[in-house]
Amino acid sequence: MASFLDFEKPIAELQGRIDQLRETAADGTVDIDAEVARLQAKSDKLLRDTYTKLTPWQKTQVARHGERPHFRDYVAGLFDDFMLLSGDRAFGDDQAILGGFARFRGRRVLVIGHEKGDDTASRLRHNFGMGKPEGYRKAIRLMQLADRFGLPVLTLVDTSGAFPGVQAEERGQAEAIARSTEACLALGVPLISAVVGEGGSGGAIALAAGNKVLMFEHAVYSVISPEGSASILWRTADKAAEAAEAMKITAQDLQGLGVIDTIVPEPLGGAHRDPALAIANLGDAIDSALGELGNQGPDQLRRGRREKFLAIGRI
Repeated sequence: MASFLDFEKPIAELQGRIDQLRETAADGTVDIDAEVARLQAKSDKLLRDTYTKLTPWQKTQVARHGERPHFRDYVAGLFDDFMLLSGDRAFGDDQAILGGFARFRGRRVLVIGHEKGDDTASRLRHNFGMGKPEGYRKAIRLMQLADRFGLPVLTLVDTSGAFPGVQAEERGQAEAIARSTEACLALGVPLISAVVGEGGSGGAIALAAGNKVLMFEHAVYSVISPEGSASILWRTADKAAEAAEAMKITAQDLQGLGVIDTIVPEPLGGAHRDPALAIANLGDAIDSALGELGNQGPDQLRRGRREKFLAIGRI
């Protein structure tokens, strides 16, 4: 069963009542089917009503849900023959950013993405998806390989931001992010980027300067977290909800501003409630985007990327 977020407490209470009824009638002596059906219908309606009017702050909580699919889940669900490639050939291997060659619906591609991990041990190993300089330099190396072999690049973005530690700064974090963004823009092959959870700051754009930018319905994408913005503007993170509203971080807002191209629908209640369906929906969106870009040459792809990003914010 999915864990519930704070704003889902009424739904959690209904589900708790349903579970209690089922436990009470576990021996089969009491017929509870009608009552369970009534409560389940009420719960489904409440879930639907809740998710049709989520605030930006609530969407942020959904985007951060620990049970949402992560990079390895998408690789397992969408790609065949995945070959993990490691190292930046300069310092080491960053486990927050993973990538390698794979086959997507019969087509050879290169896929790169942030991996947050799904339990305490893996989250520590993957540094909660916060890439270090060697991670972005690895991404550059892999993108250049794809360009050399004429393979489309797919990136899956899910990070609160690049790692801000002292060691990362010493190893050139800002320069690595800038070089990775530059590498995205310079590719002569299609680059399709998908924001599948959090798209935070330069750590996200370093993998998301694509020809097509997809974004899940309840994902968020911003230059800073709502808590960080509130801390700067109001000197307290308690106003994160107000900051999220003002920052226009939702897929719906960003599509209107021209920052993203396509909103990928999520299962009712978020991707964490039906990961298989969410993964399939993303696969269909990637397939469609690849079809649109398939006949474009290197110069056209680079020009399209340039025009796309220069047009953002233009009145």
